[in-house]
Amino acid sequence: MQQPLTLLELNNLIKSTLENHLEAQYWVVAEIGEMKVAAQGHAYLELVEKSNNQVKAKIRANIWQYTFRTVAGNFERITGTQIKAGMKILVSVTVTFHELYGISLQVKDVDPNFTLGERARIRQEIIVRLTQEGLMQTNKRFALPIVPQKIAVISSGTAAGYGDFINQLDENRYAYQIDYQLFPASMQGEAAAKSIIDALKQISESKSEYDLVVIIRGGGAQMDLDCFDDYELAVMIAKYPLPVLTGIGHERDETIADLVAHTKVKTPTAAAEFIISGFMNFEDRLLTLLKNIEKQTIQALKWEDRNLLDFENSIKRLAAIRLQSQSTFLMNKETQLKTNVLNKLRLENHELDKNLKLLEKVSKNKLQSELKLLEALSKNIINLDPNSIFAKGYTKSEVNGLPLHQVNVTKGEVLTTFTSNKKIESIINKIEDYGK
Repeated sequence: MQQPLTLLELNNLIKSTLENHLEAQYWVVAEIGEMKVAAQGHAYLELVEKSNNQVKAKIRANIWQYTFRTVAGNFERITGTQIKAGMKILVSVTVTFHELYGISLQVKDVDPNFTLGERARIRQEIIVRLTQEGLMQTNKRFALPIVPQKIAVISSGTAAGYGDFINQLDENRYAYQIDYQLFPASMQGEAAAKSIIDALKQISESKSEYDLVVIIRGGGAQMDLDCFDDYELAVMIAKYPLPVLTGIGHERDETIADLVAHTKVKTPTAAAEFIISGFMNFEDRLLTLLKNIEKQTIQALKWEDRNLLDFENSIKRLAAIRLQSQSTFLMNKETQLKTNVLNKLRLENHELDKNLKLLEKVSKNKLQSELKLLEALSKNIINLDPNSIFAKGYTKSEVNGLPLHQVNVTKGEVLTTFTSNKKIESIINKIEDYGK
């Protein structure tokens, strides 16, 4: 037997199963069986499906005050009538399950065009087709860029909505610098859808890398917006490789382009404000991070100051112990060094006395030897002195200041002869060669 569950456990299981397997929103065709508007402004409905006046399906639904005010006003403006019991409507709902109150639907939107005839039928067929092809959420798979700094804009360059958009970006009070480029397209008429598709292709083929694509136009008549319900345009937007933001400036529910786009806003100005809000959020996050960093840094510095103080005290204590130990060690070393030095000095003095005696002996012998050498050199110098040669009766003769053996002597030249005390000049009259 299967393990039994409590009722709460079963309800929680139902709730989690629904949340995990159902889409975030569904478009549903139903009839309003009953409808009550509470004093607070909330609307409580019973939605039914009938066949031959027999109720085949029924479920509770509610529209919260804020949504109901927007939805009801929009519905009455377009259809000319109020939402009421007995009316068949097309609603966008979220399936919810509460442990106490059971299953119900939260109405997010009501499509007033459902009652407008064939146009609404065709539109719904396109929505169903896109849903079946899994394209309604395809473009939403992209994460919006944190700071969309380079934007491709599809619009008519002369449209007031485009002017409002760029003025809002350029003159934002935060002085954010946002780069945008216009890809002109027709924004209404039969050729508008193809023109927008061509602009999207041009963006994807451009060498520039964009963060976001924005499709904008100013407000207009309902018929002027039919181009944004085009199936091919919806497929292009859904499968586009960049997030697409729409700000078409209409007052009715949504175009199909809005449904398949990543994000939709009501007007071109709102599109610019949405982009600027991304910058603001990023700046706020940065400021928050900076504050957190500052706070954590201050805490870390305080903690490190305490650690440094502890380390300082520990170092002082260890240093004092170390200094005491080293002081004792140095005193012992000093005593040991003094003893070793005294012993070394005694040995060196003894060796020095010994070497001095040896040096004295060697020096004395060397001095005697050098004196004998000097006496011999003195005798040689005396013998080589020209005066000593002259004293023996020899003379020295020169011609033109050169010794005779260095010149070729000829007759008639002046011969200068030196004695010990005379200089004699004579004329050469005869030269006689003789052999050895």
